[in-house]
Parts: sequence; structure tokens; C-alpha cells
Amino acid sequence: MRLEPREQRSPAILILYPGLALLASVIVCAALVMLSGASPLSVFGLMVKGAAGTTFAFLETLTRATPLIFTGLAAAVAFRAKLWNIGGEAQLYIGAVMTVVLGTGFLPLPQPILIPVLMLAAMLGGAMVLSIPTFLKTRFGVDEVVTTLLLNFIAILFVSMLLEGVLKDPTGLGWPQSKKVIAEAQLPKLIQGKRLHFGFVVAIAAAIAVWIIDRQSTLGYEMRAVGHSPKAASFAGIPVNRVLAKTALLSGGLAGLAGMSEVTGLKGNLTLDLSPGFGYTGIVVAMLALMHPLGVIAAAIFVAAVFVGADAMSRTAGVPSYIAHVMVATSLLTMVSAIMLTRYRVRWR
Repeated sequence: MRLEPREQRSPAILILYPGLALLASVIVCAALVMLSGASPLSVFGLMVKGAAGTTFAFLETLTRATPLIFTGLAAAVAFRAKLWNIGGEAQLYIGAVMTVVLGTGFLPLPQPILIPVLMLAAMLGGAMVLSIPTFLKTRFGVDEVVTTLLLNFIAILFVSMLLEGVLKDPTGLGWPQSKKVIAEAQLPKLIQGKRLHFGFVVAIAAAIAVWIIDRQSTLGYEMRAVGHSPKAASFAGIPVNRVLAKTALLSGGLAGLAGMSEVTGLKGNLTLDLSPGFGYTGIVVAMLALMHPLGVIAAAIFVAAVFVGADAMSRTAGVPSYIAHVMVATSLLTMVSAIMLTRYRVRWR
């Protein structure tokens, strides 16, 4: 058996193989559900009902999808340029730090001005975090997979130090948490009495903006060219290192927005459990979306629906909610295989 590159990829293949990948993941998870002694149809039905069966459930799914859209976009932008950003978690937390530093009363500004300022600050914080591994990669050839991954742990420890020190809420009864952001810094709710907030609208706008940049701008063309072949791009006169630096600013800034969105739209303050792994899950979202910015929206909603639906299903069917992690992981593995088969043809001899 050998793999041969496909000279042409028809639209049918680009649609069929990813669809078969998702079907395969459903079949695998159905087999696991049967091993647990439950009916796959009833379990999947309960998951769908728990994720979108009511208005409350559907809005919870969109709320959970909001940070995943940001981190999914961050991963998709970086991966398109072959900048392997595994540090979305660090960029998210530093974006949240910038938010609470400026949003707890340091800047007494009205809401229409303060919220954009906080967004820019969070993007700057996330961008600076990713700029460090990118500089090490372009200047010294250091593998960015290692540096971005390790920065996640450094960022968590740094946030822990801040929450036990200068950012600790004096009225928090000793809990490691920051003060709450002021009312002017909070994102408005889209529906009164529900948790879905304006951050979801910002996430959709960010996905559209990234798609426009990717398809209509010189930077988008340069990022794709560098992603296809850095040597060929350099030979054609594209400044590869400069493109990677711009990619890092955009990717890190998007992940930083996820932290700002969670603090100002949902949590209200910064804690160590602000993210249950949004930075890592964003990589899965980007892969499921095939790196397409608009596809990230659908992929993030799908992943969020799996987790929200699994929580509701486990309370009713008695099946562990960890089936959600299995479904997401299986979807990722099958989707990666599908991507490979869209690019290569299997030959037997």
C-alpha cells in the first residue's frame, strides 16, 4: 500500500469524506454506548434534546460555543500558515488578565468606549504571548509546538500567583479570584434572563472578518502561501518571518478575546477554572472545520452541543458524560484521516 498525491480534488470528495468521517465517529460511539448497556438511539436522542430540545438548552449550547469560536479561529489562522499554535489556553488566560486589570475600575469609561478598549487589550495580551514562541521559531528555529504548549502551564502558574497576590479580591473570603469587573465593562445579554451574551455576536463577526482577511486580503494570500511551502513563498518574494509574526498577532489576539468574553460576558471575574480547556478544544474545532473560518462556527456549535447534550443525557440515561470526550476525540481522528484521503489516493500493489 502506498499514498499518491491527488492531482485534482473534486467537490464531491471534499464533501463526501468529511461526512463519512462524522458517520464513522457516530458508529464508534454507538458501539461504546451499547457496551455500557444503553440504547444508542435513546442516548443520542437525549443528547440532541439536552443540547437543543428547549430554548434554554439551545442558548446554553451557543453560550458554550462562544469561546470555542474564538479559540477555533485562533488555531485555524495559525495552522493555515503552518504555525502550530498549541498555546490557546495561555493566550486566553492572559487576555482575561488584561481584562480584569483594566475592567475593575482602573479605566472609568462609559460602556461603549470601555468594552472596545478591553477587547483591544485582551487581543494585545494574547498576541504578545504567541509572539514569544514565534520569535523563537523564526530567529532560532525552536519548535513552536513545545514552546506554545509549555507556555500554557507557565500562564496558569502566573495567573495563580496574581490571584493570590495583587489581583486577589479582598472580599472573596480567601478564594483565589479577582475582583468583579465594573458594570460598564460587562457585555450585555442578548436575551434578558439568559446567559447568552454579546460575545457570541462578536465571535460571529470575528469569523466573518477572518474569512474576509483570508480570501480578500494580501495577508491572507501570504499566509496561505507560507502554509503551502515556506521555501516557495520566500523564493516568490514573500517575507516569511514577517508573515508568521502577523499571523501570531492575529491568532493570539483571537484567543485573547475568548478570555475577555468569558470574564465580561459570563463569569464576571477571573478564576483558575475560567477555562475547562477551551484552548485545547479550539484545536479540535479548527480541525473539524477544515481550517475554514466560517466552518469554525458550525464546528464550535457542534462540539458545544456534544458537551451540553452529554451533561443532560448522563443525568437521565445513566451513561457517563465522558462519552462526549470520546465523541469529540473520535470525530477529530476520523476527520484527520478524511483530510488525508482528500489529499492522497491509496494505491494497492
